[in-house]
Amino acid sequence: MYVKPKKHLGQHFLKNSAIAQQIAQGLSGHGGYTTIVEIGPGTGALTQHLLALPYELWVSEIDIESVAYLHQHYPDLRPRILGEDFLKMNLHEKWKSPLAVVGNFPYNISSQILFHVLDFKDHVPELVGMFQKEVAMRVSNPPGGKEYGILSVLIQAWYEVEYLFTVHEDEFIPPPKVKSGVIRMKRNGVHDLGCDEAMFKKVVKTAFNQRRKTLRNSIKSLLPSGFENELLQLRPEQLNVAQFIQLTLWCSDHTGQNKLL
Repeated sequence: MYVKPKKHLGQHFLKNSAIAQQIAQGLSGHGGYTTIVEIGPGTGALTQHLLALPYELWVSEIDIESVAYLHQHYPDLRPRILGEDFLKMNLHEKWKSPLAVVGNFPYNISSQILFHVLDFKDHVPELVGMFQKEVAMRVSNPPGGKEYGILSVLIQAWYEVEYLFTVHEDEFIPPPKVKSGVIRMKRNGVHDLGCDEAMFKKVVKTAFNQRRKTLRNSIKSLLPSGFENELLQLRPEQLNVAQFIQLTLWCSDHTGQNKLL
């Protein structure tokens, strides 16, 4: 049975088994999970290697042809092949115990997958995935570079991120127009940022939506009137997570009495 990669689903099937094995081996077991969920397995290039690991594997696939292919080629996996959209799943209800997320993620929803994982961050201690290289770098890079942005801060507040390796275009069918990057995210043990989480997100997004401006100008509307601090002379890509938390405290405390971390 042949499965045609579908552009509207962002499908690029990995053809190099050694790379698929590398991705599978990226799972470290951090957090003690016993369940892994693969997103977008396609024709199972990665699936076969995940089945060899000591975890209970589930797969989430919305492409009907791919689901039929998986049923045919992986009969033992059938009860755990979900023809459902991962982005619409309540991970707490679907799996009672913690789980890892893994996959050669469809490029058109890769950032949405990360934001969905963040919604269930205390239920997902680890993620290993392949993204467009630009997205992988955006998630993993430290402050200071042009790749560092909203996704970087929001992910790194809750996860330690490692960039594992780069995958070239010709390793896929069809070849994408860009290189890919594989990252590993491990839950960092933080359960409370020490500030209002919704305000933290608002401060980060507001700052980076005008990233060429200094913070004094980009988040002026969120700060107490007349508030000044040397941190506000910087641009958002220069701040680490702890400094964004401090900004959030200032924006939440209109007395402006908090001190710089």
